Amino acid sequence: MKASHDGQLSKRIALGVQYDGSSWSGYQKQPGGNTVQDRLEAALREFARADLPTTCAGRTDAGVHALEQVVHFDTSLSRDMNSWVRGVNAFLPESIVVRWATEVPHDPDNEFHARFSAFSRTYHYVLYNNPHRSALLARRAGWVFRPIDADLMRQAAECLVGTHDFSAFRSSQCQAKTPVKQLHELRIEQRGDMIIFTVCAAAFLHHMVRNLVGSLIYVGIGRKPPEWMREVLESGDRDMAAPTFMPDGLYLAKVGYDSKWGLPQEDAPLWF
Repeated sequence: MKASHDGQLSKRIALGVQYDGSSWSGYQKQPGGNTVQDRLEAALREFARADLPTTCAGRTDAGVHALEQVVHFDTSLSRDMNSWVRGVNAFLPESIVVRWATEVPHDPDNEFHARFSAFSRTYHYVLYNNPHRSALLARRAGWVFRPIDADLMRQAAECLVGTHDFSAFRSSQCQAKTPVKQLHELRIEQRGDMIIFTVCAAAFLHHMVRNLVGSLIYVGIGRKPPEWMREVLESGDRDMAAPTFMPDGLYLAKVGYDSKWGLPQEDAPLWF
């Protein structure tokens, strides 16, 4: 604990938040107000009767979902952790839910921070590959009607793992200081008509996952050969890569933290 501006002891609370991003304009606050952060902070205000600004592990774009987003806030209020969960959820819509709450240990030399304490972020991209669209998967999975060869995509993905300049897969609006990122894992699984891309890195560029998926799909449908992916990567030219793929199937799945923080994180499964 630490002293707040009014002299009371302040504690840092971390929350695990899950949401369906279909109807929201992304996570981060915007002037229009239709964001997950806006709605979460409004619920916290209703429950705590105080403004509790939050910080998240990773901002997600409009239409992007989270199996487990992690946020933190500081408060001098004394509440049972289960009360934070149930109390805040009472003021949230069905598409947003707090799954857990915990007080993180106070470390004066290295205070927990939802964003800066994270050492990895894992995303899933869920793709439905069928000649006909699915009414049940609308806004929850990407869709490609042409046949896809997952093995070709796996061959193309091999060159992406490791430390590279990912400028060719970077949005023009990206504010990252450097385009060089280390991709720890890029796994492609097929389960019937569903293809799941799992991508893990310490941090990502804006639209990087969707741009990678779009280019891998070009290879999967036979529009480009697997070796084309390395050419795009080494070119650093965004115009060489495929267009940014739809946000519908993208999920922030897990944020990695040191076990010393004691976060009760869940391995939230996909719904199928």
